Amino acid sequence: MKPKRRPSKGKDTMKDSGRRIRILVAKPGLDGHDRGARIIARAYRDAGFEVVYTGLHQTPEQIVAAALQEDVDLIGLSALSGAHMYLFKRVLELLKANKADDVMVIGGGIIPEEDIPKLKKLGIKEIFLPGTSLDKIVGWVKDNVKPRC
Repeated sequence: MKPKRRPSKGKDTMKDSGRRIRILVAKPGLDGHDRGARIIARAYRDAGFEVVYTGLHQTPEQIVAAALQEDVDLIGLSALSGAHMYLFKRVLELLKANKADDVMVIGGGIIPEEDIPKLKKLGIKEIFLPGTSLDKIVGWVKDNVKPRC
């Protein structure tokens, strides 16, 4: 049985379902820098979203398990280590294998411009590079993500 969630007072973070958008922010792989991920998580929280932050050094398996357990609508992956092609793809594969490929996935961090179209072709919905404003990132989520239930 799923736990009941308190509805948000912020209508723009609830869309039509009556519950807030739930976001998992994750740092896959061996990357040890999480300042950006923490800033994004706080911006999401301040915008009225429910946010789960997994912490550093998470495997794709751990990220997907947390996403399923927390019933999230969106996974935000942060990568600075250069392993984004493998790690982001693996998260998408595991979501599909768990019949949860309706969970949207976005990414950010140090990602070469030439990799962005490849990631989007795999199914990553958006990539945010360093310098992207928090307002733009939050606005994208408000415009593109709906609660799944």
